[in-house]
Amino acid sequence: MNSLNAPRQPFVGLALMAATGIILANFFPFSPSALLGTAIAVVVCAVVLLRWPNLIATYAIVGVGFFLLHSLRTSETEGEQLAAELGNRPRVVAATGSVISEPKIAPNGFATFLLRLESIELESRKQLTHAVWRVRWRGTPEFGDALRLFGTAEVIAPPRNPGEFDMRSYLARRDVCRMLFVRYPEDGTLIRHGGGNPILYAAQKSRVWMQNALCRGLENAPEVQDFLSGIVLGLRHQTPEDIEEPFQQTGTLHLFAVAGLHVGIVAALLWMLAMVARLSRKWATALIIPSLFFYAAVTGLHVSSVRAAVMSSILLGGFFFDRKVFVLNSLAAAAFFLLCWNTNELFSTGFQLSFAVVSAIILFANPLFGFLQRWRAPDPFLPRSLLRGPRRLMHVGFEWLCRGASVSLAAWIGSLPFILWYFHIVTPISLFANLVVVPIAFFILAIALLSLLSTPLLTWLAVIFNNANWLLAQLVLGIVQLFAQIPGGHFYVEQLHWPENLAAKITVLDLGAGAAVHLRTGGADWLFDCGSERSYESVVREYLHWAGVNRLNGLLLTHGDSLHIGGAAELLRDFPRVRLIDNPAPDRSTIHQRLQRLFRERGIKPTDLATGDSFRLSRKVTAHVLFPPQSFSASIADDQACVLQLVLSSGARVLLTSDSGIKTEDQLLHRNADLHSDVWIKGQHHSGNSGSGPFLDAVQPRLVIATSRDFPDYERIDDKWAEDVQARGIKLFRQDETGAVTLRFADTGWEAQSYLTRETFRSSSQ
Repeated sequence: MNSLNAPRQPFVGLALMAATGIILANFFPFSPSALLGTAIAVVVCAVVLLRWPNLIATYAIVGVGFFLLHSLRTSETEGEQLAAELGNRPRVVAATGSVISEPKIAPNGFATFLLRLESIELESRKQLTHAVWRVRWRGTPEFGDALRLFGTAEVIAPPRNPGEFDMRSYLARRDVCRMLFVRYPEDGTLIRHGGGNPILYAAQKSRVWMQNALCRGLENAPEVQDFLSGIVLGLRHQTPEDIEEPFQQTGTLHLFAVAGLHVGIVAALLWMLAMVARLSRKWATALIIPSLFFYAAVTGLHVSSVRAAVMSSILLGGFFFDRKVFVLNSLAAAAFFLLCWNTNELFSTGFQLSFAVVSAIILFANPLFGFLQRWRAPDPFLPRSLLRGPRRLMHVGFEWLCRGASVSLAAWIGSLPFILWYFHIVTPISLFANLVVVPIAFFILAIALLSLLSTPLLTWLAVIFNNANWLLAQLVLGIVQLFAQIPGGHFYVEQLHWPENLAAKITVLDLGAGAAVHLRTGGADWLFDCGSERSYESVVREYLHWAGVNRLNGLLLTHGDSLHIGGAAELLRDFPRVRLIDNPAPDRSTIHQRLQRLFRERGIKPTDLATGDSFRLSRKVTAHVLFPPQSFSASIADDQACVLQLVLSSGARVLLTSDSGIKTEDQLLHRNADLHSDVWIKGQHHSGNSGSGPFLDAVQPRLVIATSRDFPDYERIDDKWAEDVQARGIKLFRQDETGAVTLRFADTGWEAQSYLTRETFRSSSQ
């Protein structure tokens, strides 16, 4: 292929060799002495290469050079060295440094940002350092502020549940190895404003001004404000999840990631303005290139925006130097320079998606366009000048449709492997959604640019432009919501794994004091409790997507604890046709009462189950309700919690007692219920008392999976109780140590595996 001709497009080979060297360095680290020897050899070879040039040798030198570069940048970094000195336990420190990322303010008032340290004080000892820490502080910092903070330096927690975002690994790639938690506003002091990189500081201030300008006149439409801030300025963290999720489900979430589409539109609009101003090509290029990089800085210097700015600059540079520029070579050059800047970018989701999508468009869009166009192409021997009237309009319209469809399909093909791996979703509807939404996005960005140009001179005109964008934004939001609701338009796919011939698979999620237990059996998916609203949104929903759950067969609510059922309203929005089983025992829980009103408003009639009732979850699993009895009432919600026993066809039994305590256990023992079970899944009673000796004797479990957390005290497993359990020969998985636990039941036995420690316990274990 001519497009891959190395002499004409040298950066393609250079970028590939750079990526190869980084990958090898990541998986095969060298010792410092070996790195030194390799570096000397590379320098010698480079000198020889200058005298006798050779293409293959050049690529080899580049690959080895990036191997060394990545090794040096990721070994014995300042962040790692400081973390090793502090150890793994929390340490109280005083830290001084500058804010180097835009603070994100959570609903609870805590600001999260990155702080480049200047020094820390630990145990009356001051130490200079340039490490970067992640900070949570209930203050109002700004980018560039120099701060003095007093708080607790903690190890960044790893993910505790399948499907949960791995913030620890994400930050480790950026050499951020500690979290500084500053509890109170008065524990932080502002030293000065306006520090840090002056260009980035100016870009951040410009972004604030632009956001205010774009939102002027839209004060009564916060949803549209968030949408415009996201699509024009890349402020995705300000976009509510209920707006963002439909865009993900329709494959149009890229509109919120400032990338080639945005930078290309801005470049095109600036070029049009330059032509209107009658500037020469060279002057237009000289003005547009720095403007594009400033726009990338304003939108946060994300990989996609920097990549697009570099590509556009190389393409525009062809006009300045009167040289022909190749698009694929420009893309490879952007990748090469980004990897020179930070080799760890190769492993970021944004880098991989950005370059995969653009590469696919470059390589596949034209062949796909030719293939689609042949369906309705006019006679090739007929001159185009003879196509007139409606026939010409039909031909032009069909050609435009084929061009858009080929680009959309090529982008979908390029992104599919990464979307499956990182987000576990397939979006066939995106092929159509992008054809409709992207052209509207062009006009939104164009009108936004006109609004920004009008604001300093004619404020009333800017308000008119903003209201025009309000109409277009409402149109886009409506279209995306419509496409997101089309059956089969999107679906989630379980992470690839070896086929398992299981009767049932149970995942006990770790939600602290809350609970959510997922059961998959015979193609059916059931959920016992769903966690609090926050836990559902951040953990349970992500887990269900990771597990490929597109249809939830049933939801059982054990009792009125908000930490167990607070996310039910959100879950019913995601799975409106789920079978609902509710605990009929009357309680004083406001969350439970609110849910029951919601059930009546939506015409949902929950199934009420009581002691003695049974229901089949699949051909191989039956659930028996052991508690509470009909019309049972108690002053504490935990004493009303539903107790279930799952019986599998293999004979294995699983007991779920939720937050039941001694009173419930005594009643079950008094009725001589058959409690014997292989696995007991339990929470912690409000009193802190559960799992009595007689109850353990009655259940005789091989394994106990128990929730546990440090605060409040009654939610933590008592050490004496844990010792008693182990003394009885019972394996204990306490979730403050194990994280989520997955149970796999086959016809020949079962096993349990901890997500956090990867410890495995099998039914055959002695």
